[in-house]
Amino acid sequence: MAYLGTPIDTQNQFQSLQGKRFSGDGSTTAFTLDIAPSSVFDIEVFVENVRQDPNSAYGISGTTLTFTGAPPSGTNNIYVVHQAKAVGTIDVPASGVVPASLASNIISGQTELAAEPADTDEFLVSDAGTIKRIDYSLIKAGLPGITMVDQFRLTANYDIPTSEGSITSNLERSDSRGAASFGSIQMSESSGIFTFPSTGFYLIIFTVQFYTSANNGNLQAHIKFTSDNSSYNTTAYIQQSTNANQSLSFGSGAVTVLLDITDTSNQKVKFNLGAGPSGTPGVAQGDTDRNETTMMFIRIGDT
Repeated sequence: MAYLGTPIDTQNQFQSLQGKRFSGDGSTTAFTLDIAPSSVFDIEVFVENVRQDPNSAYGISGTTLTFTGAPPSGTNNIYVVHQAKAVGTIDVPASGVVPASLASNIISGQTELAAEPADTDEFLVSDAGTIKRIDYSLIKAGLPGITMVDQFRLTANYDIPTSEGSITSNLERSDSRGAASFGSIQMSESSGIFTFPSTGFYLIIFTVQFYTSANNGNLQAHIKFTSDNSSYNTTAYIQQSTNANQSLSFGSGAVTVLLDITDTSNQKVKFNLGAGPSGTPGVAQGDTDRNETTMMFIRIGDT
């Protein structure tokens, strides 16, 4: 018939019982074991082949076995047998933990980290099949996403020239957000030049609010950049017309461009305004308290 009960260990995965012998002298009560039992019930103690009562005949403290009364004299007349549970441990073999061994709540059952990890927090990753650990600082450095936002505004009205001209005065930074490691956009107000702190992809939005007292007034707004620190090229522009046949007309418009900044020493940006074809110049509005004519730089990722 089939074997009933727990199968016999045929792979020698459990350690055998261990024992220790002592010789009594009629006066010694304390003896030193090789292994510290967890309690008096983890060992069997015999004196002159008589098993001793663990509740009253002896006590355990670490590896010290102490009798309540001195055993009689005799050669090896005291012996102690350790139960298997108090002897050694069993290590999990290499590759012994498989997906089926893990509880379904191994992640959801843990305390939630309700904030961005610290730079030194570590994650486990599979590097071509080899499990390795990696700091969060190395993970987030390669993540795409917005890492810097800088916004500037015109603080006073700007008279739009008939021909195209660069804004070179009354500019201030109105907002700045993002990681310090990426720096911030630098502005030279006297030349109207904006420079970039780090390489990457930048979304640039130029918004202008303007008015003109003439009929059919219109505006051309340009983003110009250089990739070789010399001539400036138009990247994008808008032509925005006001309503006709009005003595006072208002208008607004925006122009956006995505730049791949690969050389921060050469790549610079200027913002130009001018009257459009057959148009009449007007005024680009600026204010120290409101964002009316603005230049926004958004770093959206690495190159």
